[in-house]
Amino acid sequence: MASPSNRKLTGLVAATFTPLTHQGEINLSLIEPYIDYLVENQGVHKVFVNGTTGEGLSLSVDERKRLAEEWCKKGKSKLQQVIVHVGCLSLKDSQELARHAAETGADGIAVISPSFFKPTSADALRQFLQEVAAAAPQLPFYYYHIPAMTGLTLRASDIVEGIEETIPSFRGLKFSSSDLMDFGQCISKCPSHWSQLYGVDEQLLGALVMGASGAVGSTFNYLGNRVNSLLSAFDEGDLRQARTLQLQIQDIISYAVKQGFDLAVNKQLMCQVSGLPLGPPRLPLLPCPGSKAQSIAQRLQQVLGKQKI
Repeated sequence: MASPSNRKLTGLVAATFTPLTHQGEINLSLIEPYIDYLVENQGVHKVFVNGTTGEGLSLSVDERKRLAEEWCKKGKSKLQQVIVHVGCLSLKDSQELARHAAETGADGIAVISPSFFKPTSADALRQFLQEVAAAAPQLPFYYYHIPAMTGLTLRASDIVEGIEETIPSFRGLKFSSSDLMDFGQCISKCPSHWSQLYGVDEQLLGALVMGASGAVGSTFNYLGNRVNSLLSAFDEGDLRQARTLQLQIQDIISYAVKQGFDLAVNKQLMCQVSGLPLGPPRLPLLPCPGSKAQSIAQRLQQVLGKQKI
């Protein structure tokens, strides 16, 4: 991985699942074959570790450190960028994870808003983010906006306005909300060296039109090839093809939602498609019945045809 300070985060970034044993312990032995699958089968060379898809807030600080170390170590010669999510309910834990990410060779860190005692203003959240970023000032820093999970009612565009004045290492945001107006306002306030990464996979094309520079998503773990084709079509100005590909992705996700598409189902689907035994989710999430994930995998194969997935 090259010097993180000189590389803008763009393109496709897979939000990774956390491999667990059936006893509920992290399974580091699967990280290397997981990386190989992403690179060789999906054409995905960038990852977002310990986020929502990775059940980050259900893991201990020690577990998150060990996972970050393994992703950075095994990905050093295979991945282009490893972004580590270090957000916690506790400021001190977030700072500890930020320092550790810098020490372990991460290419950037991201932070979600605290979701129990929530910040009541954009300024309060900026202060929290500033304190975390200051623990690893050499790393690019990203704000992770996902109001459906945090319950935060603050607009991302208000949070990032003027943020570089207090966080010099700020380099953009992961925007996981369907509010394209708020996203557009973020774009309008975005310096050229910021990354605007969209996080709602089924609406990616709309975000690209608004000016997204890349995307972070869970379905890219097994739909990476198709989404890379979408990005290429958009970059080449072939909107008809980009639309066709987006509608295919929507077909799959829409079918999955009707089956009850939560993180447990998504993780089991990844197991079905990739062959990687990623294990169950951690409580309070319950394991997904294999038949449900198999049904979605079959729909995915029907939509994508015989193309490698």
